[in-house]
Amino acid sequence: MAASVVKSPKCVRKTKELAKSEPTQVNDDNWRWWALLGAVFLITFGTRFYKVTEPDHICWDETHFGKMGSWYINRTFFFDVHPPLGKMLIGLSGYLTGYNGTFPFEKPGDKYNETRYQGMRYFCTTLGALIMPMGFDTVYDLTRSHEAALLSAAYLIFDVGLLTLNQYILLDPILLFFMMGSVWGMVKISKTTAAGGSYTTRWWLWLLLTGTMLSCTISVKFVGLFVVLLVGLHTASELWLILGDLGKPIVETIKQIACRALTLIVWPIILYTLFFYIHLKVLNRSGNGDGFYSSAFQSRLIGNSLYNASMPRDVAYGALVTIKNHKTGGGYLHSHSHLYPKDSGARQQQITTYTHKDDNNIWIIKPYNKQQLPEGELQLLRHGDLLRLEHLVTKRNLHSHSEPAPMTKKHLQVTGYGELGVGDANDVWRVQIVGGRVNDTIHTVTSRLMFVHYLQNCALTSSGKQLPKWGFEQQEVSCNLNIRDKNAQWNVEDNQHKLLPSVNFSIYAPGFFARFLESHAVMLQGNAGLKPKEGEITSQPWQWPINYRGQFFSGSSYRIYLLGNPIIWWSNLLFLLLFVSIFLWNAIVQQRRAGQLAANSAIARSEQLSPAPTEICSCCPEASTTEKASYSTPSASQLHPHPHQGMSLQAAAWLFIGWLLHYLPFWAMGRVLYFHHYFPALIFNSMLTGIMFNYIIRSLPKWLQHVLLGALLSVVAYSFVLFSPLAYGMSGPLANEPNSTMHKLKWMSTWEF
Repeated sequence: MAASVVKSPKCVRKTKELAKSEPTQVNDDNWRWWALLGAVFLITFGTRFYKVTEPDHICWDETHFGKMGSWYINRTFFFDVHPPLGKMLIGLSGYLTGYNGTFPFEKPGDKYNETRYQGMRYFCTTLGALIMPMGFDTVYDLTRSHEAALLSAAYLIFDVGLLTLNQYILLDPILLFFMMGSVWGMVKISKTTAAGGSYTTRWWLWLLLTGTMLSCTISVKFVGLFVVLLVGLHTASELWLILGDLGKPIVETIKQIACRALTLIVWPIILYTLFFYIHLKVLNRSGNGDGFYSSAFQSRLIGNSLYNASMPRDVAYGALVTIKNHKTGGGYLHSHSHLYPKDSGARQQQITTYTHKDDNNIWIIKPYNKQQLPEGELQLLRHGDLLRLEHLVTKRNLHSHSEPAPMTKKHLQVTGYGELGVGDANDVWRVQIVGGRVNDTIHTVTSRLMFVHYLQNCALTSSGKQLPKWGFEQQEVSCNLNIRDKNAQWNVEDNQHKLLPSVNFSIYAPGFFARFLESHAVMLQGNAGLKPKEGEITSQPWQWPINYRGQFFSGSSYRIYLLGNPIIWWSNLLFLLLFVSIFLWNAIVQQRRAGQLAANSAIARSEQLSPAPTEICSCCPEASTTEKASYSTPSASQLHPHPHQGMSLQAAAWLFIGWLLHYLPFWAMGRVLYFHHYFPALIFNSMLTGIMFNYIIRSLPKWLQHVLLGALLSVVAYSFVLFSPLAYGMSGPLANEPNSTMHKLKWMSTWEF
């Protein structure tokens, strides 16, 4: 990959010999390459498109991403924790193949009936199938070995887990396609640069393709950042070697840096921004995701209560209002007629924040010392006023007392209290404008407010913690004694008052870049806050490489179970460990060899020996070892007596870095994790396996190499046949029952198929 090219003196005799044999060998290599690539395409598409439309019901996360594709077709705004490109492509593929966006995608197991879902599955499967040919070509370019490339492709083709993940309406095949495309482009750039093709049309096209793939990867899921880091590290390594090539001027390094910055940094950023522009332009209608975004953001959505809204600019006593938490992704102040359970504070009415709009978000602003103002009297709400907030539906007042909050014990509990709006002194709050002054009027949408409890001197806040089932998994509202809490800021969103004139709020609608930044803040917060649902099976990173447990894609009578091919996964782990051992051993040997060569050079200098005056290349027999003693730094050929093996180890090292970058970060993540998160790392591991197998057998006779390769390919293909029902569908008894056809394949008790 990123390797320097060492030029040696030309040998006339060997050049003539090579001139005769090279065209024949090149033609033979090309023929073999095309034949093997054709076989990879044929087997890949045969295995991927077999039974691709079965089962004809929703499987696993198709319920989410199919629904989101429908929303793009209908232009309905929604919230998701992932960037938009993958879902836009799913929606586009459905639209182009006749799907009208009306199927509800309610839950796994629902029949598609006459819905034209097939196009979306074909699209995702096609992208997933293209991973294998790109993997084949990538490994071939890294090693120049047909055997390594074929075995790597076979490990990708015959993994039933990767097959399962590729056949459904999911983001994963799209993500893996763009990730593999980024690595493929990275290797092509390195190959073209090493061949002296810098600044050619071919070189620029590979740079632009790689930049496009990088942008698309991170535009599907934020974990695409890992492949961006890999390409960044590899590019930095190449530039460092170019800088160290004294045969080239420093200007060459500057030109290389500028070209790569333009195509691998600036171009992907432009594309990434463009994808979000299209996303926000297409989804222009109000949907169930509005509440995750600020009031100003919502004012750009057709059908939202704030779109071209006319409502009072000022807030007055007697107004019916909704109050939204001002933090990113904050919900509406909400209540319902359910009480806090025992051992969760006083058994009074629950107060929460809720990200969806309904009537339980509406509150009445009342004076602190009377039920209402006289008929026809108007009094504006100002900074520092005392007030009470009465819940419109249940007629209970917003209330706090010295009981601890149910989740955040350092905070005080907030409840709904009283009957028909009549409570006690613990219902009184002081409203303050953040940065406001006495007598400043409170405005709809734009004023950032704090509600400070009059007696307890604590600030109404959204702690960000999710309540259990008894709180309908809504967000906890509490009263923080630290009134500088940044989550204790709110704004009035909807405002209704019959005595106040209305104004149009379109002037407060944010522009594209403001919405672009807010979208990212909401996505990142949502991603970090993902928690497992009750009864949901999750997994831990340590379980993934050993194939500890899979997950059901379809749990009905037609069962699909996501699980890796154990032969592939466990041998992957073995070759990963072998690589680490061999790489470390090779590093030690090279260091010792370099030390020995340096010592020999020192001895030669001390004896005042000089090198032979005639320049003779290393392939000529006349040059003896003694005559070739060198006083310079050991050359690459001296440190790597077997260049193909050095090339293979270097290639494997970059794939190992790719595996680490796509696996280790999950150990530090606090969000919920699933088995399918390991599959990007699996692709790097499978390519590394092909390289390491070829590295180990390279020194054997050619016939024995082919026997061993054929044996391993046969085992892998046979294991695929055995475990393929996991991907293509199982029926009948579960594997833990003796009469099941899969009973003998349940090799681990944690496998649930």
